[in-house]
Amino acid sequence: MAGMATHVITGAGSGIGAAVARRLHERGDEVVLHARDAGRAKELAAALPGAKTLVGDLADPAKLSWALSHQALPDRVDSLLHIAGVVDLGAVGDLTPKTWLHQLNVNLVAPAELTRLLLPQLRVAQGQVIFVNSGSGLNAHAGWAAYGASKHGLKALADALRQEEHANGVRVTSVYPGRTASPMQAKVHQQEGKEYDPEKWIDPESVATTILMALDLPRDAEVNDLTVRPGR
Repeated sequence: MAGMATHVITGAGSGIGAAVARRLHERGDEVVLHARDAGRAKELAAALPGAKTLVGDLADPAKLSWALSHQALPDRVDSLLHIAGVVDLGAVGDLTPKTWLHQLNVNLVAPAELTRLLLPQLRVAQGQVIFVNSGSGLNAHAGWAAYGASKHGLKALADALRQEEHANGVRVTSVYPGRTASPMQAKVHQQEGKEYDPEKWIDPESVATTILMALDLPRDAEVNDLTVRPGR
């Protein structure tokens, strides 16, 4: 992606999102960091001086349109990176509608709505949408029904969007990381009742490297699906 570009990033507060935001910021691109509220936006902006922010609660996607209509949006968006996500494990026999809906809203409906709202700017830039999915978006295991369903849905969203926007020059990439050392992974281990050792899992910087590779690929090619697995 030649020259200074504008990237809208969700999940920039930790893990993969923080690594991606920092590296794009360090190379001189403009980063627009999504935050759930004004307080969190202030924290994110302080970590990356000069970064801009957008505020809206992904857990309540029906209100995102209203929230963004009261804020200044970039004129063009070279990439929209959906990296935010939530996970709550549980057997199908134990999961409540509240747990299902929270994960579906944050992991699937909110990315769809945010993409819809920023599609005009993405089309202007002939930009790229990157969905950071999960291995659970390809194969779901016991205890992962709600999270896996949200991520399987995210794959369907990406696949459909790719076909719909191809003629507009918008590229769409799904990235499927395996277990990555992050606060989310620590929470998963806690829910599984297992000891968490970040050294066993993928460094967020490694996933960030794959994401930047997809972003910077020349326009004659497009990465559709990219799976990243732990190397040790």
